[in-house]
Amino acid sequence: MTLDIATGRSRSFAIDLLRSTVMIIMVLDHVRDFFHSQALITDPLDLQTTTPILFFTRWITHFCAPVFVFLSGCSAYLYGCKKGLPALSSFLIKRGCWLICVEIVLITFALTFNPLYSLLVLQVVWAIGIGMIMLGLLIRLPLTALFCIGLLLCFGHNLLDYPAFSPKDKTSLWWLLLHSSGSVYPLSNSHLILVAYAFIPWTGVMITGYCFGRVFEMEVRDRIRACIYTGTGLIGLFLLVRSINMYGDPAPWSVQKDTVFTLLSFLNVSKYPASMQYICLMLGPAILLLGFMEKVKNRLTTIVSVYGRVPFFYFIIHLYLIHLLCMAAFYLEGYTSKEIISPRSPFFFRPPSFGFSLLAVYAIWIVIVVAMYPICSWYNRYKSTHTQWWLSYL
Repeated sequence: MTLDIATGRSRSFAIDLLRSTVMIIMVLDHVRDFFHSQALITDPLDLQTTTPILFFTRWITHFCAPVFVFLSGCSAYLYGCKKGLPALSSFLIKRGCWLICVEIVLITFALTFNPLYSLLVLQVVWAIGIGMIMLGLLIRLPLTALFCIGLLLCFGHNLLDYPAFSPKDKTSLWWLLLHSSGSVYPLSNSHLILVAYAFIPWTGVMITGYCFGRVFEMEVRDRIRACIYTGTGLIGLFLLVRSINMYGDPAPWSVQKDTVFTLLSFLNVSKYPASMQYICLMLGPAILLLGFMEKVKNRLTTIVSVYGRVPFFYFIIHLYLIHLLCMAAFYLEGYTSKEIISPRSPFFFRPPSFGFSLLAVYAIWIVIVVAMYPICSWYNRYKSTHTQWWLSYL
């Protein structure tokens, strides 16, 4: 999702490294979806059925989408510093439309392997695409005005959770797209659309990320200080608002059967749609980590940062790789072609009864991340030595 892709263009190592970190974590969640025996049966965040390790296996991946979107905004700002606002606006709108098409065509198929596209899935790439289009349209506003709009969308959209501010019809497609994500909408008798990411909060994250991009024009010492203050402030705001338990998340926390599960309840913020508390909790530590990554450059971090230099390529390839491995395991486990399609599963070759232990999920995750490195390293070298126009879209 990075914009910084032309040959010889300077980049922020910290941005690449943070993006790489969450991309590695992201694979864990997708592997769990396809390979864990309980993935299609129980919710790993359901405190009545989960275990602490299963909860955190899912919860830790909550960092991925906000960081993707936020850093895309940062990269847009840096791109605009080099190319100018008119070029940036045009690029964002075109790239945003492209990402939405990719989400519908390539990523939906990677997830479902359904050639009839009976279920269309709108996830993080759709959210980034919408955010880019909106940012491209608003880009000529003063940075202060943009920042205020971003904060309003991030911190104010939970007002729509209240009946006084929400429409009476909460089942319309527009309401799902705007705010109430995580639901399936019937497009026809044979086609459904899953709106996993409502675009109001995610557009807010994109815009605030763009405004935060100004920090990367500072000297390193000032940049680190800004990251520490911002990250600490967001964490503090989360702790305050979550403790009050009155606004910022449709699912308030409550005392559970023991201290551990009470803590899990406190941390169990809503991603669908991305609540104000969720945004603070996820972006606070991420921005704090971004500051510390400014001076962490060694052989290991240089290797890891490769993933963050080709994020869009990585994202698409890893989904196909996971589903192909799932298909192979499907046949190796003795399933037959009659079981490819299951009415209780949106994924072909992935019936609800299929799956392995959580330990096996972690092992498969490591194998896939390692296997992706030479592919990403090759593409990063190719991208660095070629200037074809289409590279800016992949």
